[in-house]
Amino acid sequence: MGHGFTRESGSLLVIDIQERLAAAMAPDRLERVVNRTRAAIEGAKALGLPIVVTEQYPRGLGRTLPAIASIIPGFAPIEKIEFSAWVSGVREKLAPRPNVLVVGMETHVCVFQTVRALKMAALTPYLARDAVLSRHEADFEVGLSLCADAGAVTTSVEAALFDALGRAGTPEFKAISAAVK
Repeated sequence: MGHGFTRESGSLLVIDIQERLAAAMAPDRLERVVNRTRAAIEGAKALGLPIVVTEQYPRGLGRTLPAIASIIPGFAPIEKIEFSAWVSGVREKLAPRPNVLVVGMETHVCVFQTVRALKMAALTPYLARDAVLSRHEADFEVGLSLCADAGAVTTSVEAALFDALGRAGTPEFKAISAAVK
């Protein structure tokens, strides 16, 4: 575990928050996850963390939601057909930093399989519980359990960002406080 999620050790991985997947989600849950993901992105930008985005088979599932894509500098999603996001292109960006904050969908499929792959690659996945979701509540709960069993640290967007921040009274503190409102 080391010293937790830090700005030197951390990165953000946004998994498959795409139009057609989003359309299948409960609207209130989706809104919360989009809001929390946006907070994670704004916080990652303030802390200088790498931000990596994946899209599962975009021809079939659509692109990343504009609300998310539009706030990522130099947005360049990595396309995949594997459920795990630990694919070529992602590995190179994440490997130098041992801690990965994971957000996205669906909790019990792509998120879980990614967490398991990260752990097997000797990285520490930090699962932002408030920024992942599945279509069905039962699958969401199972996904959380599977992720924990696979070795993820369960956290929230705000907990991870403030862990990385470490102290108040800085410009980053102001940016992150605004982001997580």
